[in-house]
Amino acid sequence: MGQRLTGWGQFIGRYGLVVVLAWIGFGKYVKMESRVLIEHSPLMSWIYDVLSVTAVARGLGTMEIVAALLIALRPVWPRASAAGSALAVVLFLGTLSFLFTTPGVVATHSAGLPVLSALPGQFLLKDLVLIGVAVWSLGESLGARTASP
Repeated sequence: MGQRLTGWGQFIGRYGLVVVLAWIGFGKYVKMESRVLIEHSPLMSWIYDVLSVTAVARGLGTMEIVAALLIALRPVWPRASAAGSALAVVLFLGTLSFLFTTPGVVATHSAGLPVLSALPGQFLLKDLVLIGVAVWSLGESLGARTASP
């Protein structure tokens, strides 16, 4: 029973990550953009001096869609899945960095502990779990690649 649950958890984790990445990526072509987050980042704010808001959003969206497609290829091409997982890790590291650079992430303090705002704080925090799944997917795909003949 434990192995069956682990297998389902891995399947849901991997393909849940695929759905989330693709959905967010496609959203950047329609309406979603990260300007408020990026413009406060000391690592990324320069990009708007080079590219338009639309170009940045679509570039990020394309990277998210590509990562999703590559991760989904795990059953037939573990090496591509590993590359997609590595790309997802980089994307989530970038997003998590916004927790420290975006104004309004910490809404208040309760008993000395920071409380995250609903937006953007809690929105950004979900990427902690997503990066964990991406790291697992990367390791599992690399392991499958070396185990394959």
